[in-house]
Order: sequence, then C-alpha cells, then structure tokens
Amino acid sequence: QAQLVESGGGLVQAGGSLRLSCAASEITFSVYLMGWFRQAPGKDREFVAVIGRSTSSTIDLADSVKGRFTVSRDDAKNMVYLQMNGLKPEDTAVYYCAAGLLFRTNAPPDYGMNYWGKGTLVTVSS
Repeated sequence: QAQLVESGGGLVQAGGSLRLSCAASEITFSVYLMGWFRQAPGKDREFVAVIGRSTSSTIDLADSVKGRFTVSRDDAKNMVYLQMNGLKPEDTAVYYCAAGLLFRTNAPPDYGMNYWGKGTLVTVSS
C-alpha cells in the first residue's frame, strides 16, 4: 500500500518561510504526478501545486501562491517538496501531499489523485 508522509509544518510569523517535505514509499514514484493541497478550518480542500512526472516536470501553481511557493521533486529519494516563502495568515491550513496518475483541475476533494498523506499543519501568525 502506498504511503505518503508529510513533514515540515509548524508555526511561523507572517512573511516567514517553511519547506514542506513528502516522503513516498511503496509506489513507483517516477510515474506519478505529485501534488500539494491544503484545507483550512471550515473550508474545502484546495489545490496548491502540482508537479509532473520526472520526464516533464511540468509545474502548476494556484494563483494564490504564485510568486511565493515553489514545488520540486527528487525521484532518486522519492521526495517532493513545497517551498513556501512570504507566508500569509491565509495560508494557515493542513497541507496534504498526494500522488496521482491524473490531475483533475477544479475537481475537489480528490482532484483525481490516487494516494494521500495524512497532512501537516501550517500556522501563520499575523
């Protein structure tokens, strides 16, 4: 059974940075798109970033994080990262890593992704 484990969340002041990591196991990592999603209290889960397979590494970011967040992957380590800079209080949420063979834009809650981690909490104080 595929496992995705997120780490790197925590409490940070507005304007600060965090780097989230996601370790994948029991999947053929290189064939999967990898994504980051978040869910704030009382809100639906929303798309944050997705990175394509290593052969393309196409990247897409939500408009709300463009210019502040970047996503990358290391297929040798089965890892995907979300570098978050210029954090804002509205970025506060549980952040989830996901793996999928397809990514469906605007298709919450699962966006077509096959596997999900349990999430890591990011809290941005004002």
